[in-house]
Amino acid sequence: MTDLEALFAELARGRFPAADGTTTVWPLGGEREAGVLALTARSFVFADADEGWVRERLARSGRDPLAASLHPFFLAALLERTGRRMGTVDLLTVAPALPGPPELKLREVAPHGHPRVARALRRRTGVRVWETTEGDVVLLGRGPGGRWETAVEKESAVPGRGRALALAARHLVPDAAVWAQQAPGNARSVRAFQAAGYRPVGAEALLWRPAQGAV
Repeated sequence: MTDLEALFAELARGRFPAADGTTTVWPLGGEREAGVLALTARSFVFADADEGWVRERLARSGRDPLAASLHPFFLAALLERTGRRMGTVDLLTVAPALPGPPELKLREVAPHGHPRVARALRRRTGVRVWETTEGDVVLLGRGPGGRWETAVEKESAVPGRGRALALAARHLVPDAAVWAQQAPGNARSVRAFQAAGYRPVGAEALLWRPAQGAV
């Protein structure tokens, strides 16, 4: 088990590292494992960048060392250094798996061109996809540290469907826990996942390389 795998296993159990204000820097364990994770007074940088360079840039990011790892100055420098891209800084949440099949009627389908699925295929491995008859989507795939992540897309106007999709992932995941990221500004998504039993862990910025030829 790698350090990153062990970290996520502990976090899924509700066991957090000491809130001592330090930042741990790990070398890149896999092409799709670059990112920055900020917990309460504790940060982790896992990227293809020299540790000395990371610490020097963190020191130059601002006056608050507890916020340095997700400071725009540091993230911009890290992206330039690694040649990677990122989306938003997301709220990272986790929920334990649930036994039995989900109450929501779903059918598993082959990964296809839906934008949510296409994005998952670029950033995750082992992607699996389920759909409702109304076209709602639940997907699972492996992210950093081999953790199982879910993402959902609500296409229907059925009340409470977002929560139901997030809850379904807890029944479908082939592991002890399932992870999910939500953009902090997407309050509807944040509420849906928390209503489905996902608890906040920290904030995370994941980095990826653009496809060859992408602008």
